[in-house]
Amino acid sequence: MALYTKTQPYTKTLTITTLIFFFLLLTLPHSTSASTDFNASTCLRVSPLKFIDSAKEVITILERVTSILSGFNVFGHSSLSNAISDCLELLDMSSEQLSWSMSATQNPKGKDNSTGNLSSDLRTWLSAVLVNPDTCIEGLEGTVVKGLVSSALDLVMSLVKSLLAEVDPSNDQLAISTGSDQFPSWINDEDKKLLKENGVAADAVVAADGSGDYKKVMDAISEAPEYSMKRYVIYVKKGVYVENVEISKKKWNIMMIGDGIDATVISGDRNKVDGWTTFRSATFAVNGRGFIARDISFKNTAGPEKHQAVALRSDSDLSVFYRVGIFGYQDSLYPHAMRQFYRECRIAGTVDFIFGDATAVFQNCQILAKKGGPTQKNTITAQGRKDPNQPTGFSFQFCNISADSDLLPSVGTIQTYLGRPWKTYSRTIFMQSYFSNIISPEGWLEMNGKFALDTLTYNEYMNTGPGAGVASRVKWPGYRVLNDSREAEKFTVAQFIEGNLWLPSTGVAYTAGLTV
Repeated sequence: MALYTKTQPYTKTLTITTLIFFFLLLTLPHSTSASTDFNASTCLRVSPLKFIDSAKEVITILERVTSILSGFNVFGHSSLSNAISDCLELLDMSSEQLSWSMSATQNPKGKDNSTGNLSSDLRTWLSAVLVNPDTCIEGLEGTVVKGLVSSALDLVMSLVKSLLAEVDPSNDQLAISTGSDQFPSWINDEDKKLLKENGVAADAVVAADGSGDYKKVMDAISEAPEYSMKRYVIYVKKGVYVENVEISKKKWNIMMIGDGIDATVISGDRNKVDGWTTFRSATFAVNGRGFIARDISFKNTAGPEKHQAVALRSDSDLSVFYRVGIFGYQDSLYPHAMRQFYRECRIAGTVDFIFGDATAVFQNCQILAKKGGPTQKNTITAQGRKDPNQPTGFSFQFCNISADSDLLPSVGTIQTYLGRPWKTYSRTIFMQSYFSNIISPEGWLEMNGKFALDTLTYNEYMNTGPGAGVASRVKWPGYRVLNDSREAEKFTVAQFIEGNLWLPSTGVAYTAGLTV
């Protein structure tokens, strides 16, 4: 059986999409300012007003595409209705992320639950704006609707790439000081005391046996406050909860705590074969900022024959997953966008089972390759960076890469690779981790011939174990073994996701640099 290939960049055609493309160009509002006042920020290469005008242009196009998609009266569960629903949600998220970017540019020191590092915040949010339309188009693949919106969304992505290029990544001046206790300024005194004492009081309790406030996790989520700057804690008692949970972008700072990685399980079986988009197949999906999950598992039980079937998808900026289980086969974990941290998690799957375009660090995690289809190869990662100015990528540190129990008898006959390039600038590093003998000597696998082999960034640094030898690794231009600790430092918690600015407030242990 051929290894599944994710959608590659599509070819434009001269159809009705071209007419829509030019219509959007002609009807865009003209820039209202040519100001060169740089007082709002020093991290932009253009004036803040010009940056804001450009962001408004993108929002205008997004609104028009949304209007086109909303005009389709597609009801019920079908591939097309699911794809259109995804697009409407994704484009709405992009509009909000652009609004955050404009607001932060006007008021860099505003308390908006960001890191306070304006350059990092802008590049993170704009990267999410870039990935959302791409995900929309992929979901519409093979439908007539794609032809109606693809050129307009191409224009969106082109304009967002230009915006990304206007943010200077070298000027990461901190707008918020963490102080001696390392808590960001938006964490109030009551929360600091709670977090320092490592005690958590639940605001809502979910119990399948009826002993809590709710029997369903989604019911507790629905009752949670919107845009809350205070942590809202949901305790989910042990048990298996068969439901699909989606936390909307309005639900900020939710913390979900279970009774243990093997005790509290949220389970579902949505998948591509049964008509769900990859994006919508997630058993558990979170969009709201500042989400924390602890001592709980998310599972997709669809099986390898159902192809893409996501257990967990996160679009939550500054999200943390601590002692969390993520179990599936193909596409188990979908860090779709934003800054994310995974600590002491157990992640299992087969094909591209950690994929997406977030800026994510995995620390002290157990990465387990499973047995898939009869002739299927395993690929741990498929990172989706589309533009060299994006800060996105996957960093694995102090992790253990080995075989799950079902694969153990087949080690040596089923090949397992560290990753393959889903998009042009795919970026992944494994450092200071243990590789068992499941890793093939080549280490990495092509996605589609020579696609992205000279533009990707794949690195290894000081790994150990029988699968860590680099003598027979691929010879691609984009692959390198790092020997300089200063290069590896760029992918640590402190530098890659600015963890020192926001992780202390979560109460989760982490290693900031290369040494414990």
